[in-house]
Amino acid sequence: MSAIDIEKLTRDYGNGKGIFAVSFQVNEGEVFGFLGPNGAGKTTTIRHLMGFIRPKSGSCTIRGMDCWSERCRIQEHLGYIPGEISFFDDMTGAEYLKFLAGYRGLKTAPRMKEMMDRFELDPKSKIKKMSKGTKQKLGIVAAFMHDPDILILDEPTTGLDPLMQSRFVELLAEEKNKGKTILLSSHIFEEVERTCDRV
Repeated sequence: MSAIDIEKLTRDYGNGKGIFAVSFQVNEGEVFGFLGPNGAGKTTTIRHLMGFIRPKSGSCTIRGMDCWSERCRIQEHLGYIPGEISFFDDMTGAEYLKFLAGYRGLKTAPRMKEMMDRFELDPKSKIKKMSKGTKQKLGIVAAFMHDPDILILDEPTTGLDPLMQSRFVELLAEEKNKGKTILLSSHIFEEVERTCDRV
């Protein structure tokens, strides 16, 4: 059974820009690599899956739920790393993670400390003072801390040093072994080769 189903998804921004009749499925428990050059429409497709954009035509569903009309239900079970992460810069990392946990209605975030330790994240400083790599680590912790069973990852290792990239690849392998469903958009072929079942 497919966990993610995209059928003839189209969003036309004019001048040949957008996505046109995109169709693919991601099966339950599969790690699916989503590749393409800059500007090909990977992020636009992912934004439809997240319910941020309404399809002009075609459809996208996650576990049979419509990504636009049922986005709130879908996002309860989803982990997401955007290609360009926006934060509340005046918060500390710890305040941001606490805010997200409250937003999700979590009394506990089962994997928050585990993820912070794995990626050596010190969340005490203000987000606006964090480096690009540290902000990316914060985004990873935010995406994984509630232990979601579907993950949508848009260039998740951008800004990470090689050691942290390697740790992230190890994390994906562990999540795959637990039966998680992962859509991975990436420019890094090694990341894709080491983790993905299909591209």
